[in-house]
Amino acid sequence: MQYRKLRCQLKYLASYLDLDPRGNQVVRRTDFKRCPRPVLLLHGFFSTRRVLEVLEHRLRREGYCVWSIHLGGTMDRFNTHRIDELARKVRGKVDRLYERHPEMGPLTIIGHSKGGLIGTYYVKRLGGDARVRSLITLGTPHRGTRMAYLGCATLGWFSRSMWQLTPVSPFIKRLGEGAFPRHVRLTSIYSRDDVIATYPSSVLDVDGQPNVFNVELSGVPHGELLTRRAVWEVIQRELALGYADD
Repeated sequence: MQYRKLRCQLKYLASYLDLDPRGNQVVRRTDFKRCPRPVLLLHGFFSTRRVLEVLEHRLRREGYCVWSIHLGGTMDRFNTHRIDELARKVRGKVDRLYERHPEMGPLTIIGHSKGGLIGTYYVKRLGGDARVRSLITLGTPHRGTRMAYLGCATLGWFSRSMWQLTPVSPFIKRLGEGAFPRHVRLTSIYSRDDVIATYPSSVLDVDGQPNVFNVELSGVPHGELLTRRAVWEVIQRELALGYADD
C-alpha cells in the first residue's frame, strides 16, 4: 500500500513538471523603452518559462510589459538552485534592466510555487521593495510544504532548494520573520485542492499587515493556477490595485 501510494504521488507530481529542454527558449517581445507597467514572471521548481505562456499572453493583451528570467538549474534549466541564490540573480537582472531603462515604471512580480518564494526573498531580504510595487504569488508554500519531503527523498541529492521548501527548514523560518515591507502589496492566491503546496502552506500571516492578503479559490490544482480563468480574474484585480496610484 505504501509503495502504491508513493507511485501515485510521484505520478501526480510528474504531471506538473515541464522537462522540455527547449522550454527556456522564448522570444523577447517587450519594448522596455515604453514600459510603464512592467510585470516579471517567475516559474516554479523543475519547470521552465514555457509554463508561463498563457499568463504572459493574457498580460500582454492587457497592455502590461511582461518578461521572465532564465533561472537555470540542473543542465542549465528546471529551476533547481537554492531560493536565495535565485533571488540574488533576480536582483541583478532587475537592477541592470532599470539601469538601462530608468524610465520604466514600478515593478510587479508574479511567482508560481517556488517562484513566489524567490520573489518574496528578493523583496523582503534583498532590497527589492525599492523597485517592486506588488508581489502576487500562486500556490506558493510560504510556510513550506509536506510534499517537499517526497522531493527530498527523490530529488534532494542534487537540488538543495528541496530542503529549503520543507515546513521545518531554517530558510522558511527565517523568511517568515519580521513584517513584509509596508509599501509593497503582497497577495497569496491559493487553493485547498492544491496537493503540491498543500493547505495551509500558502496562507500568509496577515495580522497587523494591511498590505498582505490571502485569496482562496476552490477546485484549482497546482498547475492550473497559471491558466484558470478564475485565477486570471483575481490577478487582474490585484494588478489594478497595485497600480492604482498611477
